[in-house]
Parts: sequence; structure tokens; C-alpha cells
Amino acid sequence: MSHRMSVLEILASVTTAMAGSRLERFGTVFTRVRDLMRSAVIKPIEKPIWYDVYEAFPPKRDPLHVKPHTRLVTKKQETVSEIFYREDEVRAKFYVKYGTGPRPLDLSKSNFVSTCQRFVDQFTELKSHSELQDSALFEEAGKALLKEGIVLRRKGARPVAAESRDPVLELKLTDMLAEQQSVSADSEESTDTNTP
Repeated sequence: MSHRMSVLEILASVTTAMAGSRLERFGTVFTRVRDLMRSAVIKPIEKPIWYDVYEAFPPKRDPLHVKPHTRLVTKKQETVSEIFYREDEVRAKFYVKYGTGPRPLDLSKSNFVSTCQRFVDQFTELKSHSELQDSALFEEAGKALLKEGIVLRRKGARPVAAESRDPVLELKLTDMLAEQQSVSADSEESTDTNTP
């Protein structure tokens, strides 16, 4: 029983045989097939379909394997300088003093500006117009944000005690409604008694 080998099997066996003496990166697949056809290992009937096209239209440059050149030079340790901006120092002091705040950052809005960024912007603006020390500017920036309606709470500070609050703020809505209804009922009674 005779066994016919396909072109690919022949290429694989020849390439494996050549691997010991000559590595497969020398020459192209076309040159190997051409040489195998010249030596009658591959019969003209068994030549690959692409062979005639490649022979009629060869590439401008042969696809050769080029081994990259590597030098055995000791690599110098490149030092990367630290990137540190003046505003980073202000941000760090802000987060130490006030923390991240009661609400999480809303990054879903493209125009969102965090409280910290507003503070840094205010600090930078005050710094450009004033000759105060940084600690005084820090306090002034906090006061300026308070004027804009942004309340900064110190990190770890307790909320304001109920005794120090204004007693008017302690009134509940139900108490206010009950008091208003009693006042309106009293005024109706007084008008009823005054009419003859």
C-alpha cells in the first residue's frame, strides 16, 4: 500500500529536517517549495495553488525574517522626577482638615466641580490678589466659600450641639400647625363674642 504525502506534510518534514542545520527563518516558503520542486520531491501536479500567482506577481521585497539586534549594554536607571504642583499641597491640606465631605463626588456630570476644587480655585485667586501667609489664605478661602453657601465641616468634628442652636429651629412642623390652628380658633371666638 503506497502512501502519498501532501505538499504541507513534505514541507513540514523538510523544515523539521533542516531545523538542525539551517533554521527555518532562512529563505521563504516560496523558495523552499521552488527548491523542493526542482529536486523532484514535490511533483508539478502537487504544487500549491498559490505558487503560480506568487511566481507571476512576486512581492517588491522578499518577506525575510530579520533578527532584531540587541545590545548587551547595561541599562541606565532613569530617574523620573516627581510631578508636584503647588495646588496639590493645598488639596492635601484641604483633605486633612475637611476630609472628602458628606457627599460622594458626582463624576457622571461633565461640569461637576468638587468642593475641594472650588476651594483650590478660591485659594489660588486669593493668593494672586493678596500677600497673606498660606495659613491665613486657607482660612480666607474657607470663609469665601461659606459666603457662596458652601459649608465646610472639619474632619472628625462633632455636629453643633442642640442647646447652642436657635430655639426657633427646634420647632416641629406639627407643633407649628397646631399653634396656628389654635390661634385661628381663638381669633374666630373673639370675633363671635364681639358681634351683637
